[in-house]
Amino acid sequence: TLGLYYNQMQYFVEAKEAVDPVLELALERDYKRRVSQIYTIMAAYYHWVKEDFPEALTYLGKAIKIAEETGDPLSIWAANHWIGHTLADNCEFEEALAHIERSLQINIAAKALWGIAIMKNCIADTVYNKWGKADMAYQVSSEGLQLAEESGDILSKADAYLNHGSACWVKGFLDEAEECLLKGLDLCNRINLAAMSARASQFLGEIYFARAEYQKAQEYYGKALSVLERLGVMPSGASYCRVALARVKVMNKEKDIDLESLYVYANENKLKYAQGPFSICIAEILLNIDDRHMPEAEDWVKKAIEADTRNRTMMYLGLDYALYAELLKRKGDLVGAKEKLDRAIEIYRECGADGWLKKAQEDLAELQKTR
Repeated sequence: TLGLYYNQMQYFVEAKEAVDPVLELALERDYKRRVSQIYTIMAAYYHWVKEDFPEALTYLGKAIKIAEETGDPLSIWAANHWIGHTLADNCEFEEALAHIERSLQINIAAKALWGIAIMKNCIADTVYNKWGKADMAYQVSSEGLQLAEESGDILSKADAYLNHGSACWVKGFLDEAEECLLKGLDLCNRINLAAMSARASQFLGEIYFARAEYQKAQEYYGKALSVLERLGVMPSGASYCRVALARVKVMNKEKDIDLESLYVYANENKLKYAQGPFSICIAEILLNIDDRHMPEAEDWVKKAIEADTRNRTMMYLGLDYALYAELLKRKGDLVGAKEKLDRAIEIYRECGADGWLKKAQEDLAELQKTR
């Protein structure tokens, strides 16, 4: 079934090991339906484990071609679903959306309520969240969550709570995000969706860090990192968790930070959409570790702005400008700080990131009191 296939694909290393021995046999017997599915599994492995996106796209191109030839709905769904992920991670958002919507239409045609829920939430998180379209992410994930609840299917509910929670994070609704992510994490753990549980834990880390609840942030970043290391997947995601954990240590006034290793993690990151978040995380570390690193912090903020502008990861661009404003405020440049906050407010408003918009407006009001 579609659900079993989706569940199995959380374990990319094991899935590749299972299909490696049978690929040649499937090709020899011209078993096209299975060949398409095997190519998709291989592609997922190269994406999530090796982060070799050109290789993943090569396999997915073959998988889609064969799937269309056979007309097999499962093969068409799988190939389009995973190429959507690959393209979105490379910030090719329009193309990613088109492919995942193809997978959604297959579920709509099959009248699979839980499958429709999963694909809607995939669109919300994989495309709209990364793109920074907070209004669309929140709307579509809300629809997905409602459908998942109606279906009663635990897989789609786990997926829905996780992805609606991440949409709430992008929207800036931290309380709602926390509630949904904790529910999603619990459901993921019940059915052993390990990779998805890591994603839920990472977002919870982000929420608790934003609230200055650093002990909880450290706990959940640590949980995410532990799972990713155990599974051997998403190496750039694991590296981000290491950088985020260093940021928590700095906010706890710890000074034993190996900055050079953090720079290596950022430079070795292969996820285009994460270029800005890596840079802004390091900038925040440098800004708070001591007063001597402020020039370097400003360099990393500028790197983040350049990356998020280039990649069109707009909500993160708003966060970049908000941190730049804080940096300039500490330097005593209140005019410059206001300018950067105004830019953050403009971006949040365009994204529909209402919670972040409210915070930036409050920060601006406080800043104007000091002038």
